[in-house]
Amino acid sequence: MTMKVEFIAPFLQAAKQVLESELGAEVSRGELAVHRSAYTTQDVTALVGVTGSIQGIVLYGMSEKTARQIVSTIMGRTFLELDALAESGIAELGNVITGVAGTLLAEAGYPSNLAPPILIRGSGMMISTLDISRLVIPLRTPCGPLEVHVALKAVAPK
Repeated sequence: MTMKVEFIAPFLQAAKQVLESELGAEVSRGELAVHRSAYTTQDVTALVGVTGSIQGIVLYGMSEKTARQIVSTIMGRTFLELDALAESGIAELGNVITGVAGTLLAEAGYPSNLAPPILIRGSGMMISTLDISRLVIPLRTPCGPLEVHVALKAVAPK
């Protein structure tokens, strides 16, 4: 099943807006790609489920180093390891970006609800999006690269 293009722009806009605000620096986008593998390729992945008029998942993947640098910048202290507080910060970052994108989607006529974020550690974990294509938005931040994987589909009204 193909994903509607109008589902991508809100996530790009939300990710840039939230990351630039939290990190205090410009964030740029790389070239979009379709991800066909069911396996994660990053050390740290925040997963947020989406339900409502659209359904699926959004993944925010990054290296452990990037994750530590992001939470260090946001929280104003150095994280030498990805402890429980740092993990919570990355999960919440995914939640905030998805929340902003959800507001933009609702304004475009696609109201949705978010599941609490889940943090996955380790590359090579399997996350199947079943019949939903996963579009990858690579972002360059001052803390390192971050990938936003959007796997959403419209749900027929009941």
